[in-house]
Formats: sequence, C-alpha cells, structure tokens
Amino acid sequence: MSGAERTNRSRRNPRRRPAVGNPDKPLMRTVRETSAGGLVVDGWGGPPERLCAALIGRTDRRGRLLWSLPKGHIEQGETAEQTAMREVEEETGIQGTVLAPLGSIDYWFVTDGRRVHKTVHHYLLRFLGGELSDEDIEVTEVAWVPLTELHKRLAYADERKLAELASQMIAEMPRPEMHRPEIPRVQHPKEPDAG
Repeated sequence: MSGAERTNRSRRNPRRRPAVGNPDKPLMRTVRETSAGGLVVDGWGGPPERLCAALIGRTDRRGRLLWSLPKGHIEQGETAEQTAMREVEEETGIQGTVLAPLGSIDYWFVTDGRRVHKTVHHYLLRFLGGELSDEDIEVTEVAWVPLTELHKRLAYADERKLAELASQMIAEMPRPEMHRPEIPRVQHPKEPDAG
C-alpha cells in the first residue's frame, strides 16, 4: 500500500486514540442542578396580537443584553410548578398561575472548577397581577414582549422552541380557559341571603 493510500484510508477510518489527561490536573466534579421557570402571558381574552410575555434580560461577560425566560433553583420542599411561579415573581415582579407544562431543557456548563448538568422545567403561566420590576440583582431589565416577537428577542434556541410551543398551545385552548376566572363571592355567615 502506498503512502497516499494509507493517508486516504486513515481519513476514512480514523483510529480512535485513548483520551490522555493531565495527571497533575484533578478531574472536575460533576453536579446536577434542577431549576424551574416559565413563560407568563398577559392579554388573555383579547385578540391574539395583544398577547405578550414577560422576559428578563441579563448582561453577559461581553456586555451583551441576553433575553430569556425567568427561572431559578427549586428550593427544598417546593414543586417545580411552585418554583416557576416564585421565580417569575422574583425576577419580573409579575404573579402568575401555571396553566400547563411546556417542557424541559438540559444543558451543561463549567463554573468554579465543576461541571454542571442543569435541567430546567418550564411552564406556561397566566398573568394574575403585579407590575414589571427589575429589582432582582441577577436581572438587568424586564419587558413585556408580544408573543409574535419572542423568536426575535429570546437569546437561546431551546427557549425559542418553548415559546413557539406555548403560542401553539394558546391558539388551541378553548376560549373559556383564556379568560380570567371570576372570583366566587363568599357570603359572610351574618350577611342576609341575597336570594
């Protein structure tokens, strides 16, 4: 076999070389983290073009403002749904209630000498009240963004897919679920019967 044939053959079927690590460098510890968050939507009951979602903006190391869905760590004793509602309120100032799960996103990153495998559970939430606020120290800005513009604003492809799924879910929801439910009036025991 000629040298050219060996070279071409090795390109087609490269040999796997064993991974060689630095014996002086300790292996990174791998940890798992679980978070939850969501897409809180306002404008229910109105025309679809009036629907908007609360997003958070964080400044990255390069000084770029990256828009994303609010999220955070699940605290002991909390469900993922409770965490989603709490984190949305902490990071945006908006209270919401969970309507449906949107899906989960898994990703890896390295920080403080450890590899982190993070899973974030996302939910579709309906706006209940509150006002936008960027008082959370981790958040640079917050904004209401029309659902039709989320694909342009969200920095991460996985979150853009969840926003698209949320839009599809909202379009398929029956109209009564889209309106805020009436709060039932509770009659005080000493109040005369209105009937």
